[in-house]
Amino acid sequence: MASLARVIHDFQNGELSRDEFVAQLDSTLQTEGLGPLQLLDMLGAAHRKAPLPEDLYIEVRRRIEQMRVSNVAAGGDETGIQTTVEISSAGSAASAQAANANNAANAANASFAAAVPGHDQIKGTGDTLNNRFVLEECLGVGGMGTVYKALDLRKLEASDRKPYLAIKVLNVQFRGNPNSLVALQREARKAQVLAHRNIITVYDFDRDGPIVYLTMEYLSGKPLSQLLRTPGYQGMPVRAALPIVRGMCSALAYAHERGFVHCDFKPANVFLTTNAEVKVIDFGIARVFQRPEEESDATVFDPGSLGALTPAYASPEMIEHREPDPRDDIYALGCITYELLTGHHPFDRLSATQARNAEFKPQRPPNLDARQWRALRAALSFERATRMSSVARFIAEFDNEARAEKSGALAKAGLAGLAVICAAAVGVFAWRAAPNRQSEGQLRAGASQARLDQAASSPAQTGAVIATPGVAPASSATGASAAVASSTPPVQTTPPPAPKPALTLAAVTPALAQVPCSALSASTQDHTLTVRGYVSQRYGTARLQNDLSALPGVDALKLDVAPLADDKCDTVKALAPYWTQNWQAGHIAGLQVRPPGGQLNEGDSLVVDVTTPGYDSYVNLDYYQLDGNVVHMVPSPRAKDNQAPPHYSATIGGAGDWVISKPFGSEMVVLLITPAPLFDKPRPEAESRADYLRALDTRLAQIGAKFGRERIVADFAPITTKPHAQ
Repeated sequence: MASLARVIHDFQNGELSRDEFVAQLDSTLQTEGLGPLQLLDMLGAAHRKAPLPEDLYIEVRRRIEQMRVSNVAAGGDETGIQTTVEISSAGSAASAQAANANNAANAANASFAAAVPGHDQIKGTGDTLNNRFVLEECLGVGGMGTVYKALDLRKLEASDRKPYLAIKVLNVQFRGNPNSLVALQREARKAQVLAHRNIITVYDFDRDGPIVYLTMEYLSGKPLSQLLRTPGYQGMPVRAALPIVRGMCSALAYAHERGFVHCDFKPANVFLTTNAEVKVIDFGIARVFQRPEEESDATVFDPGSLGALTPAYASPEMIEHREPDPRDDIYALGCITYELLTGHHPFDRLSATQARNAEFKPQRPPNLDARQWRALRAALSFERATRMSSVARFIAEFDNEARAEKSGALAKAGLAGLAVICAAAVGVFAWRAAPNRQSEGQLRAGASQARLDQAASSPAQTGAVIATPGVAPASSATGASAAVASSTPPVQTTPPPAPKPALTLAAVTPALAQVPCSALSASTQDHTLTVRGYVSQRYGTARLQNDLSALPGVDALKLDVAPLADDKCDTVKALAPYWTQNWQAGHIAGLQVRPPGGQLNEGDSLVVDVTTPGYDSYVNLDYYQLDGNVVHMVPSPRAKDNQAPPHYSATIGGAGDWVISKPFGSEMVVLLITPAPLFDKPRPEAESRADYLRALDTRLAQIGAKFGRERIVADFAPITTKPHAQ
């Protein structure tokens, strides 16, 4: 780790920006190994040699002094910051000592601030925002602010197992911008739309005096930029890089689908968690490119006016202040992917316009095949018109593993098809050969009958004809017997009964479709019909049994059908095709209410277990109440991220988020799995069922047309709610 003197020297020589200097300052002070007095001497010597900006000099002194005060409060000589939360009267002395230390720190900070008129204090490690969030560690610097690991004192008091979160404090230069608070508010609002497992979850924004900040989920890991700058890093194999590339592409594709361009996509904004997840952060200057309902934002606040671009990863169009486009992010994605594979920037960190003017052409990485290189080279194009058109197309071309799996599946399908064709050919040959053999047998039988007839009319000739050398000719009596036998009329046989018609789903499905207010799935085996699902109380299971038993080919009927209240007909009508699709495919998505019988009393928590299909999907969980409203459990303000990986299992509501209350009766929970987010914007946590079903019908038709109806599946869980026993 560089010393304080070295960090100051790098800043003064222009090797570190102001934000990078502030970001390195905290870690340097903590690992320097010197006491506060020695650090102050070092700062003074450096400042006398080459003066720092006055406000920055005061900030460095403040942080060093904060270290001294913290050591006194902790009762030791070690440098560092200790946060003590007293929970009993026994700690009153320590609390008083810490309070005195904090007062001393505040007085010191006030004296520092007073040294320069108009000084705007910078919040840093050791500071507290709104008497709640303690900034414990600097995590990095983004385009608009510095990000800290923070301890939420409220969660700590509540014994929350995860009391940490991340806070982005707006940088001083942006805080001076009159639109800075608007910028942060826009970012928070975007985050409500961009709820995705590869995008950091943003909670809220707030201010503490002149300090504005954003709270978000705390991630354990490191930014991709740290990996790329590891000494000696020379790239990684494609196979190792693909999970990172997939994560980046998934996040960007999701944002683009919602009409947002990141506009500052770079390695520092890609976070690699300790759980091997990829998270894209800092959509702070992302601008709307195709959302007409938000066009008015541009007249109030233009994020591009903050100038927070990173030239090495910004497209030529971004540098030239042209309207944002998803292909701007694709250019940055290409640069990052190239750097990930090779260890160096494709254009030696020149800006796109500089590289274009110099006619710089990136060299092909040796570990890419021709198709991958075409995709990467297209992403790096200096012109939008020739740049890769979408993130989805880029990953489809670049991901050779996915292509190999798809090719393997197609090859298997081809072999299976060939086998079917061969089997069909053999069957046709056998079918065609059978009549020929029958005709030949009939001809031979006819010839034999003719000879017998001839023998009856001329026995001697018959004997001569059938005589074999060395065998005595048959007697005339034999010939007479043959003649008598040939004149006997044939025996009349009863034709076999007509075969029973086959029982097929094709014959059953139309009958099931005629059952009103139902969701039914059928399977057949020989002449046994099995039907599961739901039917309205008005229609009844007895009538269903009679109707299905009368179908041709049904010898046995097995019903696993539950009655539904008639007021659920509108919901069932809208979602029954997707429920049936789920069960016909083998129940690939499941919903189970606890307890399994679905009998819930007033005050009980509504808890459900969910399983997802074997592909990436989006989980939508809704509670259809008796009063005609729908409560959106997922996604909702309590559970924003609803994207699920393949074969994912989760328990929802275990923390008591939803509690049973009146009115009571027959209600229902519905799971809906979609291949894309169901709605562009969060819906209210509760809304009218009629309004929701209308919006749902329109949106499902759009998703089905784009991705295929077979990718939409549903499951139902009827429940019965009752008032608490008196």
